[in-house]
Amino acid sequence: MTILLASGSPRRRELLDSAQLSFSTLSVDIDETPLANELPTAYIKRMVKDKSVAAVKQLNLQASSHIEEGQNFTTSEPIIILTADTIGVLADGKTVLVKPANRAHAYSMWQQMSDTTHQVWTAVQALKVQPSYDDKGITQWQVLAQRQIMESTEVSFVPLTSAMMAQYWESGEPADKAGGYAIQGLAAAWVTYINGSYTNVVGLPLAQTLALIDELQAS
Repeated sequence: MTILLASGSPRRRELLDSAQLSFSTLSVDIDETPLANELPTAYIKRMVKDKSVAAVKQLNLQASSHIEEGQNFTTSEPIIILTADTIGVLADGKTVLVKPANRAHAYSMWQQMSDTTHQVWTAVQALKVQPSYDDKGITQWQVLAQRQIMESTEVSFVPLTSAMMAQYWESGEPADKAGGYAIQGLAAAWVTYINGSYTNVVGLPLAQTLALIDELQAS
């Protein structure tokens, strides 16, 4: 069964590649603005749902207009669409760790993570969709089943000095990372303890996602 990863994240692609999973990718664009007083976990659950809806709409648009021929799926079999969203949350359970806007912003987040524990949450949604046809080909993708999971991992940091933060910022690695760090990169030296899925912190709880795919394939 074809797997379609609706994500532009290179780290998620690398994780699925590491599992020797055959998949295609599709980029989707949605409004990712948090709602007023929206809890972090509610936010990422909404994000993966909205990304799934956007992916189906994009497939339907491509089918109806016959654009981007290389991206059209000419299969009579169901496919599985995967979407994911990952955030870091400070110990207060409310403050979300985002991509740093600049050096000062990164330092502010790191100081709050220094010598303490924060959480990384990922929501993953899987849709099983079936194509319908007319004499011109695929006309619409219909949702047959959907599943959503949440995964949380605790990450503890060493006490961070100004020199450590300066050296890390100068490496260029933090710029496009939520929380301003990559656990699979140089920031591994900052981690004293991890409780939960390591791949979840990278961007996708791999074992749980593969189990989700297996569940939908068998349904």
